[in-house]
Amino acid sequence: METYYSIFLIIAAFLLGSCPFSVWIGRLFLKKDITKYGDGNPGAANVFRAGDIKLGLLAVLLDILKGIPFVYITYSVFDLSSWVIVIVGLAAILGHSFSPLLKFRGGKSIAVTFGVIIAIPHIDILAVFTLLTLFGFLLIEQHSWAVMPGPIGTLIYLLIVRGGSWEALFMMCILILFVIKQYNGLQTVPRFKARLINWLQSKNSET
Repeated sequence: METYYSIFLIIAAFLLGSCPFSVWIGRLFLKKDITKYGDGNPGAANVFRAGDIKLGLLAVLLDILKGIPFVYITYSVFDLSSWVIVIVGLAAILGHSFSPLLKFRGGKSIAVTFGVIIAIPHIDILAVFTLLTLFGFLLIEQHSWAVMPGPIGTLIYLLIVRGGSWEALFMMCILILFVIKQYNGLQTVPRFKARLINWLQSKNSET
């Protein structure tokens, strides 16, 4: 029975992850094709660009939420193995990244990844990933580079704290997926935000 449960959860996580809520919000509420804005990505960022902050926040929330339920069910209801949790979580992220409803196009998977990490019962992983992602967005100008400190730093943390664990493997898979989705943007040299750097330098000079 565990095999059947695992297969069901993997497929269900992928299908829920593939739901392009941002595209649907753009069509239903903004009457716009959000892929015509910004980088052409069918993700929540282009709901903001299409002109509505509240709907942008709704799109982000829905993308986070779709990463949670089947990962949570995997361990809390069926008590399946850690490796099944990894595969179910990755299925949700891959569904968002390569949605069959969008001809296997998709978003950059940041919000849904947060959802999956929220669902995993390890608060330290969520805390490290969140702090490093915020650090990236505060410090780095390019969006593609700004999202990378989260998975890179969390992977390093997990290798130090837990060694070759399933959590580290999971984070390595996320890092690989982020590199694939951000590949074009990562061809440029990262630029740091001058205002923040200048502010930090001024604070150091004051002390």
